[in-house]
Amino acid sequence: MAPSEKAEGAFRTISEVAGELGLPQHILRYWETRFPQLKPLQRAGNRRYYRPADVALVKRIHELLGKHGYTVRGVQKLLAEDHRKAMPAPEPEDKHGALKAIRDGLALALIEDARLTL
Repeated sequence: MAPSEKAEGAFRTISEVAGELGLPQHILRYWETRFPQLKPLQRAGNRRYYRPADVALVKRIHELLGKHGYTVRGVQKLLAEDHRKAMPAPEPEDKHGALKAIRDGLALALIEDARLTL
């Protein structure tokens, strides 16, 4: 491994992600305001650290906007639709399953809220 390379699961700084995609850093900061799914960790001095899932999402947004010609609004809708599809839909007669799905949705909301306060 070269000294500048990081392990696969390592966090990346905003400059590393921006450099990898050939984008200015302000574009990534702008995307954070437009895509609620994109929430890198922020530490002291508002330094951003992108997890592997954040990097994958940034790459997907970049591809949809640049290569496939989507608008920001179009990507927002697509990502929201993907999120809804990822949530398992309980059987209508399965009340226990429905309650589990609600619990899981609330747990995800709490995790995202906690990430905002970091």
